[in-house]
Amino acid sequence: MAVTVRVVVLDHGEGLALPAYQTDEAAGLDLVAAVPARRPVTIGPGQRALIPTGLQIELPRGYEAQVRPRSGLALKHGVTCLNSPGTIDADYRGEVGVILANLGEAPFDVNRGDRIAQLVVAPVTRAVLRPVKALSTTRRGVGGFGSTKTKTAKSTAKASAKTASKRQSQNKVKAGARPSRPKSPRKKSAKS
Repeated sequence: MAVTVRVVVLDHGEGLALPAYQTDEAAGLDLVAAVPARRPVTIGPGQRALIPTGLQIELPRGYEAQVRPRSGLALKHGVTCLNSPGTIDADYRGEVGVILANLGEAPFDVNRGDRIAQLVVAPVTRAVLRPVKALSTTRRGVGGFGSTKTKTAKSTAKASAKTASKRQSQNKVKAGARPSRPKSPRKKSAKS
């Protein structure tokens, strides 16, 4: 399903490619940096910068645009988007900007035309809040940050069994024991 998004290219965005999907099934349009050609923005380790895109957009009513990091920048350089995903509301008419943060160990240069973030256009569901005296109960209850752990019960049980089996094998080797073999049944001698 495609929606039409109206775009204004600002003076400092002239000559740059419009955001585009890089593959047929891509969810996000790649946003590019509209920084001056001979003046890249250098983001030092632990620093952040607002990078202009040279674009203003008009989203259809009932939609938002999410500004998300590019995985390659994050993996290779430690560069990501702050306030991620950043939300662009349908009634916003200002320039789209990307807050890039350098979590890496080396300075990172943003050059004109560099693909710096993704823009995902998505429908919005609006909520109606209804005050109540109490909420329904659930198995999780009020458990918050970290309450569901990082491993599933199945993977935890499997890991515990594997560790226990490994320990038993190590203990046998330490004690010089050989793996036990099933004993063959002895024949009973007949008494006369």
